[in-house]
Amino acid sequence: MRGISRRGVLALGLGAAAAAGVAGCGSRGSTRVADAEGKGNAKPIGDGSTADTGKQPHQPEKPVPLEPGQTPPQFVVFSWDGAGEVGNGLFPRFLELAGNHGASMTFFLSGLYLLPESKKRLYHPPNNAVGASDIDYLSDAHIKETLKYVRQAWRDGHEIGTHFNGHFCGDGKGSVAHWTPEQWRSEIDQAISFVTSWKTNTGWTDEDPLPFDYKRELAGGRTPCLLGQDNLLPTARELGWRYDASSPGGTQVWPVKRQGLWDLPLQQIPFPGHSFQVLSMDYNILANQSKNSTKAPPANYPGWRKQATEAYLAGFKRAYGSNRAPFFIGNHFEEWNGGIYMDAVEDALKRIAGTKDVRLVSFRQFCDWLDVQDPKVLAKLRTLGVGQQPAGGWSSFLKQV
Repeated sequence: MRGISRRGVLALGLGAAAAAGVAGCGSRGSTRVADAEGKGNAKPIGDGSTADTGKQPHQPEKPVPLEPGQTPPQFVVFSWDGAGEVGNGLFPRFLELAGNHGASMTFFLSGLYLLPESKKRLYHPPNNAVGASDIDYLSDAHIKETLKYVRQAWRDGHEIGTHFNGHFCGDGKGSVAHWTPEQWRSEIDQAISFVTSWKTNTGWTDEDPLPFDYKRELAGGRTPCLLGQDNLLPTARELGWRYDASSPGGTQVWPVKRQGLWDLPLQQIPFPGHSFQVLSMDYNILANQSKNSTKAPPANYPGWRKQATEAYLAGFKRAYGSNRAPFFIGNHFEEWNGGIYMDAVEDALKRIAGTKDVRLVSFRQFCDWLDVQDPKVLAKLRTLGVGQQPAGGWSSFLKQV
């Protein structure tokens, strides 16, 4: 099963509520080659696995600070853990959906998804055997498909982050929960190496490069099972990352920085039909519906799909109608329980898109906006609790800060 540990899924409880689950580069070359679309020139980097093709297309206008009394935008970030195409067509499906609705997303690419299993001994996971992984290595055909859609994703304006490599989140010493900052550095260096050296590792020298400088583009990530953030952050800060999306359960409030990085967690959202909340990720909804089973009785699927869609919409509506806190949704390219969670997130995106003041952005784009705001304005926004409306309306609340 891709995207879930073969040792079993770790459920991180949020009270009785919600299981939180599954959730180094070569130097630039001096020659120039045709870019991946043949529409210009690209400067190869290292072995040519990646290339500098210039500024990323389809980016929003340069962000500006909020004006006094202005209503904040409602930011919504859809993100994907692993981001491998395994023949189920989900990667291109959601690229098309995003394109149809003007959405940018974040794809947290697992570096291991670009490493052939025949070369698995190149991977030295901290506290685990050489070549070990709790997610499957992809077939050669699926590596090529993943490369194809990662290229397209970047050209379409999406962010390529990292989901690291082997997805170790069991209870033992090998779990990412126990890795030191130095071990996280090793894991990150290897993830970057697999992305930037896939031509060397596969021997596919005729394949087009990824059209970006990954080390320069990489601005953040999400850890396996939302574990190990405390020891990751010092390393991420040293690497110049701008955010981390690994916190095991946040709330719908405006974010703060931790150790110099924006802390952008998945969030507790209303869970229709229950008194508790659920984390805003497909697997966490599944865990509450089918107790970690990914192949429950099909008779349950219609009701569960509706419930999942309504949970996402309830989280969106609560923020949109109150404090305008950013809304973060996490997903996997998986067909768990008949694919209902893919249908639910698609339904939710379609119903959110086009709403006044809504901006469907990547995590990096959201950080761009945060970084140009007056710190006093952000501090004022953080005084609003979950579901709390600004006293006197936005024109009064942010008139003088």
